[in-house]
Amino acid sequence: MSERIVGKVGRVVGPVVEAYDVSGVEMLELVFVGDERLVGEIVRINRDRAWIQVYEDTTGLRPGTPVYGQGEPLSVELGPGLVGSIYDGIQRPLDMIRARSGDFVAKGVHIPALDRDREWHFVPAIAGGKHVEGGTVIGTVQETEIIEHCVTVPPDLEGELIEIAPEGDYKIDRPIARLKRDDAEFELKLFQKWPVRVGRPYRKRLPHNEPLITGQRVLDTLFPVARGGVVVVPGGFGTGKTMIQHALAKWCDANIVVYIGCGERGNEMTEVLLEFPKLMDPRTGKYLMERTILIANTSNMPVAAREASIYTGITIAEYYRDMGYHVAVMADSTSRWAEALRELSGRMEEMPADEGFPAYLPTRLAEFYERAGMVETLSGKLGSITTIGAVSPPGGDFSEPVTQHTKRFVRAFWALDKQLANARHYPAVSWLDSYSEYTEDVGEWWDQQTSGEWQQLRSEIMSIMQREARLERVVKLVGADVLPDSQRLILETAKIFKTAFLQQHAYDEVDAFCVAEKQYRMLKIIVTFYKLASEAIKKGATLVGLKKLGVMRDIMQMKYEYRNEDASKLQELQTKLEEAIGEYAATFE
Repeated sequence: MSERIVGKVGRVVGPVVEAYDVSGVEMLELVFVGDERLVGEIVRINRDRAWIQVYEDTTGLRPGTPVYGQGEPLSVELGPGLVGSIYDGIQRPLDMIRARSGDFVAKGVHIPALDRDREWHFVPAIAGGKHVEGGTVIGTVQETEIIEHCVTVPPDLEGELIEIAPEGDYKIDRPIARLKRDDAEFELKLFQKWPVRVGRPYRKRLPHNEPLITGQRVLDTLFPVARGGVVVVPGGFGTGKTMIQHALAKWCDANIVVYIGCGERGNEMTEVLLEFPKLMDPRTGKYLMERTILIANTSNMPVAAREASIYTGITIAEYYRDMGYHVAVMADSTSRWAEALRELSGRMEEMPADEGFPAYLPTRLAEFYERAGMVETLSGKLGSITTIGAVSPPGGDFSEPVTQHTKRFVRAFWALDKQLANARHYPAVSWLDSYSEYTEDVGEWWDQQTSGEWQQLRSEIMSIMQREARLERVVKLVGADVLPDSQRLILETAKIFKTAFLQQHAYDEVDAFCVAEKQYRMLKIIVTFYKLASEAIKKGATLVGLKKLGVMRDIMQMKYEYRNEDASKLQELQTKLEEAIGEYAATFE
């Protein structure tokens, strides 16, 4: 990093600083502004003037103070120590800042993202004298008990590995290898830097054919997302966006979770910070923080850093993807990020578009979401990033610009319903307004797990729910009593499906997370009830009589009474249901 004075502060407009007498700078170059050396980024240049987006509070900044150019773009440090850490939007470690400056982030605090004093046990994976390319794994470090960290050659380097350190303990900034390219030599360390706004390269993008299992039945069964997919979760205030993001971060079967609290209320982020270190991962039996990285940029923190936070998070996710891990990125919420974009655009006096948002809002959204995907990495491994972005449309209006533009770049839409949330039906995902274009992509995987029945069962239950929605309009006018039993059965089956399947108790030890096999068997039981009951009604049975069968109570309680490891025992309930309805129907023959 070559620091030099590149200009002086001329005008301060909130988080935007206009500098004059500027020379020798580039777009998106990292700069330090003023005597307090506030972190900023150049976002516009016009002759000898430059506009700087400052990521800290500019109160007290005076015209005439110097601007220091750093000669590089805003970048993040990537290496051992990321997992389990808590950063702000520009990757400053909040725990270390608290130790230095107290409960509030002081201005001009510059602390390396990765601990320079901690030693890591490095195990070389390659011998010296070999030709290596970007992405080649040269060694490993055990970052946590469940994450083996691969030390790789930076993507933009290649050459002959002329020396590599022996196995041992090394600090993160100590050279562990030397690489020669042409006549130049480069030192490789345990960490590398990468610009946040530039996607890390890979060999090729791969198709989506495997689901990300979230453990939430309404998502996995009705609106699945594939590994490497992109999802938007829109919903008004109080519909449970953050709750869904928390549940996915806790239970989804990703190797690494990057949770970006982008402009959310401090108490919601506090809940994450307090809960996650205490929660156990159900798959590994280790603490959840051993696979989680938190980016905390709450609503009371500088607005410009909120704009950078999602790029910081997705760049860290790409780094672990390149090691061959499956990464899930939770962005909560992209509406607050877009609002930061709007404020900064207004400060720079740019022409506004819809509802005051800048005209480049769709472009920025696309740049973020397109960095997800299932890929073959430079080292030949398989890795993925699944991005799940929450949107907070004002008043729950899904026609507002952020929601509408986001829909253009995602393939799954989990719409949250205010009425369901008010009725305490969680997750409050609307089965009428939501959709997933990944259903066919992951259908083959599900069919392999369920003897080829999943797609058929899902299609049948979706048909029942659509018919129930049409019947509800009639019921509101004339009541349910006027309907024949065949139509009332549709309403009853939909009620069972909503209560016994879609509704999920986030704080129940058994029901908080549901494995794929249990979801399939529960769905099959409900569809079987509808089919057998329909046949029984045709023979003369009544819906009232069917509802009195003792097995109905077992169906309503099956999500609590059958643990995930006992999912195969649901077959006994299936047999019990078939026998009970069969015996009842036989009395009408």
